[in-house]
Amino acid sequence: MAHDLVCWKCGATLASLSLPLRRLDVCPDCRAELHACRLCIDYDRAVAKHCREPTAEEVRDKEHANFCDHFKPRPGAYVPADTAAIDAAKAELERLFGK
Repeated sequence: MAHDLVCWKCGATLASLSLPLRRLDVCPDCRAELHACRLCIDYDRAVAKHCREPTAEEVRDKEHANFCDHFKPRPGAYVPADTAAIDAAKAELERLFGK
């Protein structure tokens, strides 16, 4: 069964992996653990404990594999860094403090 999952850390396609993801599956490109909160459909930094599932136990390390029974992979998990904002902030710091 084809799917459009991508790695939460680097954005590489995970099409070569079969579903459901195993707890120890890793990204073929960056080796990030995939059965992690950051790839889950319930991961949301705007809510308490960063999880929308009210009955899930708290997982402190959101980037490493865990045993959460509520885990469901999210297709749009990769969010690239806003490099324009980062570059602008660095330029402003260099302007203020010199380098």
